[in-house]
Amino acid sequence: MDNILRFERDFPGAKVIRLERNYRSTSHILGAASGLIEANKGRLGKTLWTEADGGEKVRVQGVWDGEAESRLIADEIETQRRAGRKYSDIAILVRASFQMRAFEERFVLLAIPYTVVGGPRFFERAEIRDAHAYLRLIQSEDDDLAFERIVNTPKRGIGDTSVQKILAIARQHNLSALTAVRGLINTDELQARTRTALSNFVRDLDRWRAMAGTVTHGELTETILEESGYTDMQRADRASGQTRLDNLKELTQSMQAFDSLQAYLEHVSLVMDLDRGAGEDAVQIMTLHAAKGLEFPLVFLPGWEEGVFPSQRSIDEKGEKGLEEERRLAYVGVTRAREDARISFAANRLVYGRWTSQLPSRFVDELPIDHVQAESDTGYYGAGPGLKEAKSRWDDTPVFGAGYSSPGWKRAQSFTASTTPRDRMARNAVIEGKGRLIATGDPKASSNWARGERVFHQKFGYGAIRAIEGNKLVVDFEKAGEKKVIDTFVEKT
Repeated sequence: MDNILRFERDFPGAKVIRLERNYRSTSHILGAASGLIEANKGRLGKTLWTEADGGEKVRVQGVWDGEAESRLIADEIETQRRAGRKYSDIAILVRASFQMRAFEERFVLLAIPYTVVGGPRFFERAEIRDAHAYLRLIQSEDDDLAFERIVNTPKRGIGDTSVQKILAIARQHNLSALTAVRGLINTDELQARTRTALSNFVRDLDRWRAMAGTVTHGELTETILEESGYTDMQRADRASGQTRLDNLKELTQSMQAFDSLQAYLEHVSLVMDLDRGAGEDAVQIMTLHAAKGLEFPLVFLPGWEEGVFPSQRSIDEKGEKGLEEERRLAYVGVTRAREDARISFAANRLVYGRWTSQLPSRFVDELPIDHVQAESDTGYYGAGPGLKEAKSRWDDTPVFGAGYSSPGWKRAQSFTASTTPRDRMARNAVIEGKGRLIATGDPKASSNWARGERVFHQKFGYGAIRAIEGNKLVVDFEKAGEKKVIDTFVEKT
């Protein structure tokens, strides 16, 4: 990118020809993408145009949580299919590979054919298979395939020759590999160093198996990955270790939906055994990086939330330059669509096993309202300044009412409203940057609340409970109006 920006300085007098005609997308898609990328300072700038006027506006949809997002997109795909569109005309573009799991599981459930472009499916990734192998071996000592996969992963000093010798002895005596190991560590059949490593490995397995009855399977998995040294192995891999760790975090979070380890492993077995029969007509799932140069009639862009997209890691590592790279990725994503682009964000997600209130991506606010059709199922967020000025909000009432007096609102009030991208980003940094709320309670626990009870919310202020739906409360706030919130986000007054 720097080479392009320096070109006119390095070659003074060179003629610059901007390729501004777009042959792919409709005018609404180009308008939305152009308005988004205008916030970048590091660019030469161009005004895209197309002869494909009109078309569908870019749809921006807010949903309650990640499960609702995957359900929404799957339902839309089925609707499109019934209307005659082919599966292969549809793509789901995610910022990170861990986002794929929810969609893959939903598609398996509904028998929607899909293919992951540029990489394996979620449950086929090496780190996921490794984690499952540990769990399968704890569940059953007879699983020799699981034993062979993880006996030296991470490295324990147990070589391939030793592993093959163990497997041969096990077959000879009609034993499982792990049972054979329990006997061999008390003999001289293997080198002393190998026997010590195997003895430590068996001791760890026995300890984890004993834990299985006292902790949740998600906590058990986290303990195994940490104590085995597997997470340390990934942390040491600066190239792709963090991506694998993100996938493993997504794995442990997904396990909470199952009552037992056995139920979870049976589910995984079913998912892996199903023949999708995708062939050529299948929904395409890929990362935004893998989508460069491609195009599809209909594109879904899920997970447009602060910290997810733009990636908090990219911003932390590269600052403003990282943010502009993320915005260019958003531009790429929107312009992959020929006819229809649909963006979504979730108000709540499970992060590290805790429900977290997510903030819509700053990129959502940077989309020009003239090219956007926005709506929300959550009743939780208001739109950013750009959409509010156009009198179009995510819900019926503003997030911050006149006279709202929380510390965060007072800080936000100190910033002068501005239509420039730089000032808008500065204000968003205060409202959105570090302001997410984290609930530490059990999301499945029943609510200990009563209708009419008075509560306080850090963002919405004081209000009274109007209805109770499990762990969700419908609260009539004095300043923000009626909102639906998770009970762990409010306090009794």
